[in-house]
Amino acid sequence: MSNFIKLLVSIIICQMAGFIGTIFTSDSLTGWYAGLTKPDFNPPNWIFGPVWILLYFMMGISLFLVWREDLKNAVVKKAFYVFMIQLIFNASWSIVFFGFQSVTGALIIIIIFWLLIIYTILNFLKVSRTSGILLIPYLLWVSFAAILNFFIFKLN
Repeated sequence: MSNFIKLLVSIIICQMAGFIGTIFTSDSLTGWYAGLTKPDFNPPNWIFGPVWILLYFMMGISLFLVWREDLKNAVVKKAFYVFMIQLIFNASWSIVFFGFQSVTGALIIIIIFWLLIIYTILNFLKVSRTSGILLIPYLLWVSFAAILNFFIFKLN
């Protein structure tokens, strides 16, 4: 498979995680989520879409930088699979928070998810320094989301 195709597939895979989340998010924004008590630092809803699109794009590039290496190499293979696992948790958070309307369940998922992102970064750094660095904004945003999730949990 050519590197261009791997790059394209990597970006699409990451954007699909976001698309899955959107399916569960859109209906809840004006209903259930709007009725929740949120902390003062909660950003406006419109900011989440553009930020996530950019983060998924950066994640896709990061994934590509690992995938273009030899997947037969144990270090590369592990990094690739760890990424996929954290991406499943990424999509699961939206399903649980917005779809199941479970702030508590989402808080548990985001803590595991956050730890998996750190583990992914550490594994990516072993393959490509750039791939690990590209995930730092993602870690920071999910850190903010975890704090937000915690405060919504506490306030509701």
